[in-house]
Amino acid sequence: MTSHLLALCVEANDPPRLARFWAGVLGWERADDPREGIALLPSDDTGFRVRFLLTQAQKAGKNRMHFDLTSTSLAGQQQTVARSLELGARHIDIGQRPDEPHVVLADPEGNEFCVIEPGNGFLADCGFLGAVACDGSQDVGYFWGQALGWPLVWDQDQETAIRSPHGGPKITWGGPPLTPKAGKNRLHFDIAPPVDGDQQAEVERLVSLGATRLDIGQGEVSWVVMADPDGNEFCVLTPR
Repeated sequence: MTSHLLALCVEANDPPRLARFWAGVLGWERADDPREGIALLPSDDTGFRVRFLLTQAQKAGKNRMHFDLTSTSLAGQQQTVARSLELGARHIDIGQRPDEPHVVLADPEGNEFCVIEPGNGFLADCGFLGAVACDGSQDVGYFWGQALGWPLVWDQDQETAIRSPHGGPKITWGGPPLTPKAGKNRLHFDIAPPVDGDQQAEVERLVSLGATRLDIGQGEVSWVVMADPDGNEFCVLTPR
């Protein structure tokens, strides 16, 4: 048994505003969400929703996870950047070289994302949302491959990537050094066992793979909060 990736969750100080921004960038539609947040449903083969959850905490430090958006032409890359800026994004400097061909932006709440140049071979067969790019160790890439049952599509120089057999974006980990963790991550995965699965059995399986259970003050909830081997929080929901 392996879990399904249901959502990438983004904690936001203003979820409606951030959802409007990303709906405009991605071209996805808003939908009702069972976790009292706001969700965007993919219009392509992405396979998981993006969920925006309210938080009072302010962003501290660089996120460990961000989107890589693809381009099929230089004009297309420029259009994505221009559209993002019109919707409320801004250019940021995270130490990238001036000659690097991708463009680094931040959304209205400071969450980093990249608009990748045309001709990028690694993301050549991916859609507009080409990758969920993460800071992470080789071991955490192996963990998530086993957790989701997704094959490794890259494993070199401590960098790893996995991808659903059904297509969609890659999830990548860049290897050391890891970005220092500044409190609870603002982005995390929601996963769940299949409909005929068992939540507790899946939690135990994930622990055997290297995950740990966490208490972040969630109280009595139907989901289980865990951390992967690099300490990144994620939630295991009930089967669906």
